[in-house]
Amino acid sequence: MNSSELAFKSKPITVTELTSGDFSRWDSFVNQADEGTFFHLSGWKVVLERAFNYRTYYLYTEQEGEITGVLPLGHIKSLLFGNTLISVPFCVYGGILAVNSEAASALRDKATEIAEGLGVDALELKNRAPSDSGWPVKDLYVTFRKEISGDAEENLKAIPRKQRAMVRKGINAGLCSEFCSDTDRFFRVYSESVRNLGTPVMPAKYFRILQEVFGSACDVLMITHEGQDIAGVMSFYYKDEVLPYYGGSIPLARNLKGNDFMYWELMRQCGERGIRIFDYGRSKVGAGSYSFKKNWGFTPEPLHYEYYLVKSAAIPEINPNNPKYDLFIKAWKKLPLSVANAVGPVLARSLG
Repeated sequence: MNSSELAFKSKPITVTELTSGDFSRWDSFVNQADEGTFFHLSGWKVVLERAFNYRTYYLYTEQEGEITGVLPLGHIKSLLFGNTLISVPFCVYGGILAVNSEAASALRDKATEIAEGLGVDALELKNRAPSDSGWPVKDLYVTFRKEISGDAEENLKAIPRKQRAMVRKGINAGLCSEFCSDTDRFFRVYSESVRNLGTPVMPAKYFRILQEVFGSACDVLMITHEGQDIAGVMSFYYKDEVLPYYGGSIPLARNLKGNDFMYWELMRQCGERGIRIFDYGRSKVGAGSYSFKKNWGFTPEPLHYEYYLVKSAAIPEINPNNPKYDLFIKAWKKLPLSVANAVGPVLARSLG
Protein backbone atom coordinates (compact mmCIF):
# COMPACT_ATOMS: atom_id res chain seq x y z
CA MET A 1 0.00 0.00 0.00
CA ASN A 2 1.54 3.35 -1.05
CA SER A 3 1.41 6.66 0.86
CA SER A 4 -1.64 7.91 -1.07
CA GLU A 5 -3.57 4.80 -0.18
CA LEU A 6 -2.61 5.08 3.49
CA ALA A 7 -3.58 8.76 3.60
CA PHE A 8 -7.16 8.15 2.51
CA LYS A 9 -7.80 4.63 3.83
CA SER A 10 -11.12 4.38 5.72
CA LYS A 11 -12.02 8.06 5.35
CA PRO A 12 -15.59 8.92 4.19
CA ILE A 13 -15.99 8.57 0.45
CA THR A 14 -18.44 10.16 -2.00
CA VAL A 15 -19.07 9.54 -5.70
CA THR A 16 -19.86 12.62 -7.79
CA GLU A 17 -20.57 13.24 -11.46
CA LEU A 18 -18.17 15.65 -13.14
CA THR A 19 -19.24 19.19 -14.10
CA SER A 20 -17.24 21.75 -16.07
CA GLY A 21 -16.15 23.52 -12.90
CA ASP A 22 -14.07 20.53 -11.87
CA PHE A 23 -12.41 19.71 -15.21
CA SER A 24 -9.03 21.04 -14.05
CA ARG A 25 -9.16 19.02 -10.80
CA TRP A 26 -10.08 15.88 -12.75
CA ASP A 27 -7.24 16.35 -15.26
CA SER A 28 -4.75 17.11 -12.50
CA PHE A 29 -5.62 13.78 -10.90
CA VAL A 30 -5.30 11.94 -14.22
CA ASN A 31 -1.94 13.52 -14.98
CA GLN A 32 -0.58 12.53 -11.59
CA ALA A 33 -1.84 8.94 -11.77
CA ASP A 34 0.70 6.35 -12.91
CA GLU A 35 -1.93 4.61 -15.05
CA GLY A 36 -3.52 7.80 -16.37
CA THR A 37 -3.87 8.09 -20.14
CA PHE A 38 -4.87 10.68 -22.73
CA PHE A 39 -8.26 8.96 -22.94
CA HIS A 40 -9.03 9.60 -19.27
CA LEU A 41 -8.88 13.39 -19.76
CA SER A 42 -12.04 15.42 -19.26
CA GLY A 43 -11.89 16.76 -22.81
CA TRP A 44 -13.36 13.50 -24.07
CA LYS A 45 -16.57 14.29 -22.23
CA VAL A 46 -16.88 17.45 -24.32
CA VAL A 47 -15.98 15.60 -27.53
CA LEU A 48 -18.53 12.82 -26.99
CA GLU A 49 -21.31 15.26 -26.15
CA ARG A 50 -20.60 17.76 -28.93
CA ALA A 51 -19.75 15.33 -31.73
CA PHE A 52 -22.29 12.58 -31.00
CA ASN A 53 -24.73 13.92 -28.42
CA TYR A 54 -23.94 10.97 -26.15
CA ARG A 55 -24.97 10.90 -22.53
CA THR A 56 -21.80 10.73 -20.46
CA TYR A 57 -21.22 9.72 -16.84
CA TYR A 58 -17.85 11.03 -15.68
CA LEU A 59 -17.63 9.77 -12.10
CA TYR A 60 -15.10 10.68 -9.45
CA THR A 61 -14.62 9.86 -5.79
CA GLU A 62 -13.66 12.34 -3.10
CA GLN A 63 -12.18 11.76 0.35
CA GLU A 64 -11.33 14.65 2.63
CA GLY A 65 -12.00 17.06 -0.23
CA GLU A 66 -9.46 15.38 -2.54
CA ILE A 67 -10.22 13.41 -5.70
CA THR A 68 -9.16 9.82 -5.12
CA GLY A 69 -10.49 8.11 -8.24
CA VAL A 70 -12.06 8.72 -11.65
CA LEU A 71 -14.07 6.68 -14.14
CA PRO A 72 -15.15 8.22 -17.49
CA LEU A 73 -18.17 6.56 -19.14
CA GLY A 74 -20.19 7.10 -22.29
CA HIS A 75 -23.48 5.47 -23.26
CA ILE A 76 -23.97 4.17 -26.82
CA LYS A 77 -27.33 2.77 -27.86
CA SER A 78 -27.81 1.40 -31.38
CA LEU A 79 -30.27 -0.98 -33.02
CA LEU A 80 -27.47 -2.32 -35.20
CA PHE A 81 -24.57 -2.47 -32.73
CA GLY A 82 -26.19 -2.85 -29.34
CA ASN A 83 -26.51 -0.92 -26.09
CA THR A 84 -23.32 -0.42 -24.09
CA LEU A 85 -21.89 1.76 -21.33
CA ILE A 86 -18.20 2.21 -22.17
CA SER A 87 -15.05 3.61 -20.65
CA VAL A 88 -14.39 5.26 -23.09
CA PRO A 89 -16.22 5.26 -26.47
CA PHE A 90 -13.83 5.60 -29.47
CA CYS A 91 -10.84 5.30 -27.16
CA VAL A 92 -8.45 2.38 -26.74
CA TYR A 93 -7.73 2.85 -23.03
CA GLY A 94 -10.01 3.69 -20.13
CA GLY A 95 -11.21 2.06 -16.95
CA ILE A 96 -10.87 3.04 -13.30
CA LEU A 97 -8.05 5.20 -11.93
CA ALA A 98 -7.95 5.20 -8.14
CA VAL A 99 -5.46 5.71 -5.32
CA ASN A 100 -6.99 3.02 -3.12
CA SER A 101 -9.28 0.01 -3.24
CA GLU A 102 -12.14 1.89 -1.53
CA ALA A 103 -12.31 4.46 -4.31
CA ALA A 104 -12.02 1.78 -7.00
CA SER A 105 -14.84 -0.26 -5.44
CA ALA A 106 -17.07 2.80 -5.08
CA LEU A 107 -16.60 3.70 -8.75
CA ARG A 108 -17.17 0.13 -9.90
CA ASP A 109 -20.34 -0.14 -7.82
CA LYS A 110 -21.68 3.16 -9.15
CA ALA A 111 -20.91 2.15 -12.75
CA THR A 112 -22.77 -1.15 -12.40
CA GLU A 113 -25.69 0.67 -10.78
CA ILE A 114 -25.87 3.06 -13.77
CA ALA A 115 -25.55 0.14 -16.22
CA GLU A 116 -28.40 -1.70 -14.54
CA GLY A 117 -30.54 1.44 -14.50
CA LEU A 118 -29.96 2.05 -18.21
CA GLY A 119 -30.70 -1.57 -19.04
CA VAL A 120 -27.60 -1.88 -21.24
CA ASP A 121 -26.33 -5.11 -22.73
CA ALA A 122 -23.00 -4.66 -20.98
CA LEU A 123 -20.64 -2.30 -19.19
CA GLU A 124 -17.18 -2.25 -20.84
CA LEU A 125 -14.00 -1.04 -19.15
CA LYS A 126 -11.01 -0.72 -21.50
CA ASN A 127 -8.19 -1.47 -19.08
CA ARG A 128 -4.50 -1.53 -19.95
CA ALA A 129 -3.76 -3.57 -16.83
CA PRO A 130 -5.76 -6.49 -15.38
CA SER A 131 -8.06 -5.92 -12.41
CA ASP A 132 -9.23 -8.27 -9.69
CA SER A 133 -12.93 -7.79 -10.50
CA GLY A 134 -13.50 -11.34 -11.73
CA TRP A 135 -15.49 -9.99 -14.68
CA PRO A 136 -15.22 -11.67 -18.11
CA VAL A 137 -12.27 -10.36 -20.13
CA LYS A 138 -11.89 -10.06 -23.92
CA ASP A 139 -8.43 -11.02 -25.17
CA LEU A 140 -8.92 -9.78 -28.74
CA TYR A 141 -6.77 -6.65 -28.56
CA VAL A 142 -3.15 -5.74 -27.89
CA THR A 143 -1.30 -2.44 -27.83
CA PHE A 144 2.16 -1.52 -29.11
CA ARG A 145 4.33 0.93 -27.18
CA LYS A 146 8.05 1.58 -27.44
CA GLU A 147 10.64 4.05 -26.20
CA ILE A 148 12.25 6.15 -28.92
CA SER A 149 15.45 8.17 -28.99
CA GLY A 150 16.16 11.82 -29.69
CA ASP A 151 18.60 10.65 -32.37
CA ALA A 152 16.91 9.95 -35.73
CA GLU A 153 19.63 7.59 -36.94
CA GLU A 154 19.35 5.55 -33.75
CA ASN A 155 15.57 5.26 -34.24
CA LEU A 156 16.03 4.21 -37.87
CA LYS A 157 18.55 1.53 -36.93
CA ALA A 158 16.12 0.18 -34.30
CA ILE A 159 13.62 -0.66 -37.05
CA PRO A 160 14.11 -4.24 -38.35
CA ARG A 161 15.93 -4.45 -41.69
CA LYS A 162 12.99 -5.28 -43.99
CA GLN A 163 10.78 -2.55 -42.56
CA ARG A 164 13.68 -0.09 -42.60
CA ALA A 165 13.99 -0.77 -46.34
CA MET A 166 10.32 0.24 -46.78
CA VAL A 167 10.99 3.50 -44.97
CA ARG A 168 13.98 4.22 -47.18
CA LYS A 169 11.88 3.58 -50.30
CA GLY A 170 9.43 6.22 -49.10
CA ILE A 171 12.29 8.65 -48.49
CA ASN A 172 13.77 7.94 -51.92
CA ALA A 173 10.37 8.42 -53.59
CA GLY A 174 10.62 12.10 -52.75
CA LEU A 175 7.71 12.14 -50.30
CA CYS A 176 7.27 15.22 -48.14
CA SER A 177 5.69 15.71 -44.72
CA GLU A 178 3.83 18.70 -43.30
CA PHE A 179 2.16 19.30 -39.95
CA CYS A 180 -1.09 21.22 -40.36
CA SER A 181 -4.29 22.19 -38.58
CA ASP A 182 -6.59 21.48 -41.54
CA THR A 183 -8.70 18.53 -40.42
CA ASP A 184 -10.83 18.71 -43.56
CA ARG A 185 -7.70 18.11 -45.64
CA PHE A 186 -6.95 15.09 -43.47
CA PHE A 187 -10.55 13.88 -43.74
CA ARG A 188 -10.41 13.72 -47.53
CA VAL A 189 -7.61 11.13 -47.37
CA TYR A 190 -8.83 9.34 -44.25
CA SER A 191 -12.40 8.87 -45.46
CA GLU A 192 -11.24 7.23 -48.69
CA SER A 193 -8.94 4.94 -46.75
CA VAL A 194 -11.55 3.62 -44.33
CA ARG A 195 -14.11 3.19 -47.13
CA ASN A 196 -11.57 0.97 -48.91
CA LEU A 197 -11.29 -1.09 -45.71
CA GLY A 198 -15.07 -1.51 -45.50
CA THR A 199 -15.46 0.67 -42.40
CA PRO A 200 -17.94 3.56 -41.90
CA VAL A 201 -16.12 6.86 -41.44
CA MET A 202 -16.52 9.20 -38.51
CA PRO A 203 -18.16 12.58 -39.26
CA ALA A 204 -15.77 15.31 -40.38
CA LYS A 205 -16.92 17.50 -37.47
CA TYR A 206 -15.58 14.90 -35.02
CA PHE A 207 -12.01 15.58 -36.14
CA ARG A 208 -12.56 19.34 -36.01
CA ILE A 209 -13.91 19.05 -32.47
CA LEU A 210 -10.98 16.88 -31.37
CA GLN A 211 -8.57 19.59 -32.46
CA GLU A 212 -10.68 22.37 -30.93
CA VAL A 213 -10.91 20.60 -27.57
CA PHE A 214 -7.35 19.31 -27.25
CA GLY A 215 -5.50 22.12 -29.03
CA SER A 216 -1.76 21.51 -29.29
CA ALA A 217 -2.24 17.98 -27.87
CA CYS A 218 -3.82 17.01 -31.21
CA ASP A 219 -2.31 17.58 -34.65
CA VAL A 220 -2.27 16.28 -38.22
CA LEU A 221 0.73 15.16 -40.27
CA MET A 222 0.09 15.07 -44.02
CA ILE A 223 2.26 13.24 -46.55
CA THR A 224 2.43 14.56 -50.10
CA HIS A 225 3.85 13.38 -53.41
CA GLU A 226 4.41 15.99 -56.11
CA GLY A 227 2.00 18.28 -54.29
CA GLN A 228 -0.76 15.68 -53.87
CA ASP A 229 -1.95 14.49 -50.45
CA ILE A 230 -1.50 10.71 -50.31
CA ALA A 231 -1.58 9.95 -46.57
CA GLY A 232 -2.32 11.56 -43.24
CA VAL A 233 -2.36 10.81 -39.53
CA MET A 234 -4.01 12.58 -36.60
CA SER A 235 -1.96 12.14 -33.43
CA PHE A 236 -2.54 12.80 -29.75
CA TYR A 237 0.14 13.93 -27.30
CA TYR A 238 0.19 13.10 -23.60
CA LYS A 239 3.12 13.83 -21.28
CA ASP A 240 6.14 12.45 -23.18
CA GLU A 241 4.06 10.21 -25.48
CA VAL A 242 2.76 10.48 -29.02
CA LEU A 243 -0.22 8.37 -30.12
CA PRO A 244 -0.74 8.24 -33.91
CA TYR A 245 -4.45 7.54 -33.68
CA TYR A 246 -6.34 8.06 -36.93
CA GLY A 247 -4.31 7.30 -40.04
CA GLY A 248 -5.13 6.63 -43.66
CA SER A 249 -3.89 6.79 -47.22
CA ILE A 250 -5.09 6.63 -50.81
CA PRO A 251 -4.14 3.68 -53.09
CA LEU A 252 -1.29 5.67 -54.68
CA ALA A 253 0.54 5.62 -51.36
CA ARG A 254 0.99 1.85 -51.44
CA ASN A 255 3.63 1.75 -54.19
CA LEU A 256 5.30 4.86 -52.81
CA LYS A 257 5.47 3.36 -49.28
CA GLY A 258 3.53 6.36 -48.05
CA ASN A 259 2.32 4.77 -44.81
CA ASP A 260 5.82 3.60 -43.88
CA PHE A 261 7.22 7.05 -44.57
CA MET A 262 4.39 8.73 -42.65
CA TYR A 263 4.94 6.85 -39.41
CA TRP A 264 8.69 7.19 -39.73
CA GLU A 265 8.40 10.96 -40.18
CA LEU A 266 6.17 11.19 -37.12
CA MET A 267 8.61 9.09 -35.09
CA ARG A 268 11.63 11.05 -36.32
CA GLN A 269 10.20 14.48 -35.65
CA CYS A 270 8.69 13.54 -32.29
CA GLY A 271 11.97 12.02 -31.14
CA GLU A 272 13.80 15.22 -32.04
CA ARG A 273 11.18 17.21 -30.08
CA GLY A 274 11.91 15.23 -26.91
CA ILE A 275 8.99 12.81 -27.00
CA ARG A 276 10.11 9.46 -25.65
CA ILE A 277 7.20 7.01 -26.04
CA PHE A 278 5.73 6.09 -29.41
CA ASP A 279 2.35 4.48 -28.79
CA TYR A 280 1.42 2.68 -32.01
CA GLY A 281 -2.00 1.92 -30.54
CA ARG A 282 -4.42 -0.96 -30.50
CA SER A 283 -4.68 -3.81 -32.99
CA LYS A 284 -6.66 -7.01 -33.17
CA VAL A 285 -4.47 -10.08 -32.74
CA GLY A 286 -3.63 -11.46 -36.17
CA ALA A 287 -4.90 -8.42 -38.10
CA GLY A 288 -2.88 -6.70 -40.81
CA SER A 289 -2.10 -3.76 -38.54
CA TYR A 290 -0.86 -6.22 -35.89
CA SER A 291 1.74 -7.63 -38.31
CA PHE A 292 2.63 -4.14 -39.58
CA LYS A 293 3.47 -2.89 -36.09
CA LYS A 294 5.44 -6.00 -35.18
CA ASN A 295 7.48 -5.45 -38.33
CA TRP A 296 8.58 -2.12 -36.83
CA GLY A 297 10.11 -3.95 -33.88
CA PHE A 298 7.28 -3.27 -31.45
CA THR A 299 6.22 -5.96 -28.98
CA PRO A 300 2.48 -6.55 -28.47
CA GLU A 301 1.16 -5.97 -24.94
CA PRO A 302 -2.24 -7.50 -24.07
CA LEU A 303 -5.15 -5.21 -23.27
CA HIS A 304 -7.58 -6.30 -20.58
CA TYR A 305 -11.07 -5.22 -21.65
CA GLU A 306 -13.50 -6.41 -18.98
CA TYR A 307 -17.27 -6.62 -19.02
CA TYR A 308 -20.13 -6.49 -16.57
CA LEU A 309 -22.97 -8.27 -18.34
CA VAL A 310 -26.46 -6.87 -17.78
CA LYS A 311 -28.79 -8.05 -20.55
CA SER A 312 -26.17 -9.78 -22.69
CA ALA A 313 -25.41 -13.45 -22.03
CA ALA A 314 -21.90 -13.15 -23.45
CA ILE A 315 -19.25 -10.53 -24.20
CA PRO A 316 -20.45 -8.35 -27.11
CA GLU A 317 -18.53 -8.88 -30.36
CA ILE A 318 -18.78 -5.54 -32.16
CA ASN A 319 -15.73 -5.87 -34.41
CA PRO A 320 -14.88 -6.81 -38.03
CA ASN A 321 -13.90 -10.35 -36.96
CA ASN A 322 -17.55 -11.13 -36.27
CA PRO A 323 -18.76 -13.17 -39.31
CA LYS A 324 -22.18 -11.49 -39.27
CA TYR A 325 -20.55 -8.29 -40.56
CA ASP A 326 -18.78 -9.93 -43.56
CA LEU A 327 -21.39 -9.03 -46.16
CA PHE A 328 -21.70 -5.50 -44.80
CA ILE A 329 -17.91 -4.94 -45.07
CA LYS A 330 -17.74 -6.30 -48.62
CA ALA A 331 -20.67 -4.14 -49.73
CA TRP A 332 -19.29 -1.02 -48.05
CA LYS A 333 -16.01 -1.25 -49.95
CA LYS A 334 -17.94 -0.91 -53.21
CA LEU A 335 -19.85 2.25 -52.26
CA PRO A 336 -19.07 5.51 -54.06
CA LEU A 337 -17.02 7.67 -51.71
CA SER A 338 -19.68 10.39 -51.65
CA VAL A 339 -22.28 7.87 -50.48
CA ALA A 340 -19.95 6.31 -47.90
CA ASN A 341 -19.14 9.75 -46.49
CA ALA A 342 -22.83 10.66 -46.26
CA VAL A 343 -24.05 7.44 -44.66
CA GLY A 344 -20.94 6.38 -42.75
CA PRO A 345 -21.10 8.93 -39.91
CA VAL A 346 -24.61 7.76 -39.00
CA LEU A 347 -23.30 4.23 -38.47
CA ALA A 348 -19.82 5.05 -37.13
CA ARG A 349 -21.20 6.97 -34.16
CA SER A 350 -22.61 3.68 -32.84
CA LEU A 351 -19.40 1.62 -33.02
CA GLY A 352 -17.69 2.91 -29.88
